[in-house]
Amino acid sequence: MFQTLTRTMLSATAFTAAAVAGGCLVSWLLGSAMPWPSLVGAGIAAGTMAAVALAVVARSSGAFRARLESTRTAEAVASAPRWLRPTARTLVGCLERMAVREDAWKTRERDLEIRARVAESGREQAEAVLAVMDEAVLVVNEFQEVVVCNAAAGRLLSCDSEAAPGRPLSDIVQDSTLRRIIVETMDAQSTGVRQAELMLGEGADAIACEATVGCILDQKDRVSAAVAVLHDLTREREIAQMKSEFVSKASHELRTPLSSMRACVEMLVDGEAQDEGTREDFYGIIQTETERLARLVDNMLNISRIEAGIIEIDRTRVDLGSVLEQAVRTIEPQASEKGQTLHADLSPVDLNVSGDCDMLLQVVVNLLSNAVKYTPEGGRIVVTADSDNLARCVHVGVQDTGLGIPPADVDRIFEKFYRVENYKRVAKGTGLGLNLCRHIVETVHGGQIGLESTLGMGSRFWFTVPMGRVEAPRVAA
Repeated sequence: MFQTLTRTMLSATAFTAAAVAGGCLVSWLLGSAMPWPSLVGAGIAAGTMAAVALAVVARSSGAFRARLESTRTAEAVASAPRWLRPTARTLVGCLERMAVREDAWKTRERDLEIRARVAESGREQAEAVLAVMDEAVLVVNEFQEVVVCNAAAGRLLSCDSEAAPGRPLSDIVQDSTLRRIIVETMDAQSTGVRQAELMLGEGADAIACEATVGCILDQKDRVSAAVAVLHDLTREREIAQMKSEFVSKASHELRTPLSSMRACVEMLVDGEAQDEGTREDFYGIIQTETERLARLVDNMLNISRIEAGIIEIDRTRVDLGSVLEQAVRTIEPQASEKGQTLHADLSPVDLNVSGDCDMLLQVVVNLLSNAVKYTPEGGRIVVTADSDNLARCVHVGVQDTGLGIPPADVDRIFEKFYRVENYKRVAKGTGLGLNLCRHIVETVHGGQIGLESTLGMGSRFWFTVPMGRVEAPRVAA
């Protein structure tokens, strides 16, 4: 009420001032000589009448406006003065249309907000998927600007994947062939997919990859973006090469004993062995080559099972001292034939470990057998064992005074089918024994195996087995 009265008084004052000014202007235009007091009085009277009229109108329109805002119905029109009802009807119609449009806009705003949240969530999910993908993904818009560059693409293209979006394609992709494929695919204005193999980089650092490029069209069938997926072929080619080498080496190793056996069998069948002594020699060759072939196949199968994690082991508490003594007794006849000295130097401490007794015996026997093969007559072979309480493991070593291993071959001596080229005539072998030893020690028992050698002075193979329990590979169901 106070605010309404204040507004009314201010309006009256304004009208009074306007009336006085208007009266002065009219008097000056008409040349009237009305005295100033009369003119001011007339202005005050006119301003007062205008204020009263304004107050009446304001009160009526204010009540009507309050009624209108609360109901927005025909009742508000009926409550208005008769002379104000046409305007009230028009105003009611406008307010109703405004209310409908306001509700529609609010609904539209909520829908847009929901869609924006869904789109943002989808974008975050897509970015998360692209971030963990092994394949490199690169998205380029119609202006040849990078839109998306995941981490794999950053590593493959040697660029910062986080700073790539928004930069020109030529700044991110240095390889001209890949840029040409992307640009030509976009110029084709179709959804067809192009594939090509290319080399990223130069020289020894070049990376072989397969590029798959496709376009994304908008509603008007115009190219809006191009997507390039780069698949690194380096690992696949390495695996293919390893498989090829394995098949080649395995075929060669299998062919050698089979050739000897076939030759002996053919001579026996043809009757070329007339006397019993010759036949006995042929029988001995066949038996030896058969055993060699059986060992080769067994080693290959054991390595495959260990690598696949399906090897079955009997894990118990094993006394490595007893294992080493048994291995020495097994190899001692071979060492005696060459006049070699073979003995065990075991530390008087606890040499118990958790593992498979037969597998650990196979490791020691393989190492001792190699030592006997590559040690000249009259040489010396020593087996040592000691416990390392700090590392909680048992350390076993096989020292010989043999030929030694060239430095260039030391790092590859545990690879499959690998043999020192100069020693192939010294002794027969398949090149799988040391690889099997490494798998048994490292993969099955969680230990370590290594080599220390000086060319012409002998070699020392060593391995460690943890004292504590190490989980073994499970047998596949």
